[in-house]
Amino acid sequence: MTISSLPMYDLPELRAATDAWWQGLATAMRSEDIPDVPKHLSRAEDDAAFWREEELLLSQTCGYPLMTKFKDDLKLIGTPNYDVAGCDGSQYCSWVIVRHDHPARTLADVRGEVCTLNSFGSHSGMNALRHVLAPLAGGETFFSQVKLSGGHRQSIEMVTNGQADVAAIDCVTWGLIESVAAHELAGVRILAETEKAPGLPYVTTVGAEDYDIGKLKASVFKALDNPGLAEPRQSLRISGFSETSLADYQTILDMAQQAVDLGYPELR
Repeated sequence: MTISSLPMYDLPELRAATDAWWQGLATAMRSEDIPDVPKHLSRAEDDAAFWREEELLLSQTCGYPLMTKFKDDLKLIGTPNYDVAGCDGSQYCSWVIVRHDHPARTLADVRGEVCTLNSFGSHSGMNALRHVLAPLAGGETFFSQVKLSGGHRQSIEMVTNGQADVAAIDCVTWGLIESVAAHELAGVRILAETEKAPGLPYVTTVGAEDYDIGKLKASVFKALDNPGLAEPRQSLRISGFSETSLADYQTILDMAQQAVDLGYPELR
């Protein structure tokens, strides 16, 4: 029995749209003669719960774990494109945010403040922020404290209520929250933008053959062309799909190495 999950942008308010998008993908997969396509998405508290499963058919992950922790467990299918500010085709960025009344005008102004991040394994919340701060840190500790929030939405809440001063938020997550719960963004503002990198890719098990990857790609393009899926695509802000390669995702490792080279190997 194969499993599929789409955990990365699965906001509760958008769960019905995510499920509808999956049903469209599943129908397209069956038309490509992909066997044993799951009827429903699998969900777990831990986004990574299924990324080492040999039965994984399709999931979505962050580019940083794809290139590091899960590089021997997953194969890249390609990268969804999103119609939100901060995205450019398959590329996305993070917004570095502070409270709306914070006096900071540049990134240098948040030195010594409290940072929160969704996960130490996140490109958008950690790696991209570490990269943009490395030239300013000068090899020294930049923040007075770094707290783990457990999610971008929680990071926004922590900055809003004063538990933290700064965070880096995936621009797609920001755009989706803006669509379904704009009031949650009222207490924060965007201070800066990180460098762009390839967005959150669709992946499958490392055991998949090239012809399996080809069928999965074809299924995504079929779903994108299905007019019956226009509403869930619009709700999820999915606007296209790019046939990216691991060479494209090398950008993420380059950003990590650049921070190391500048004496800032950890976000601190």
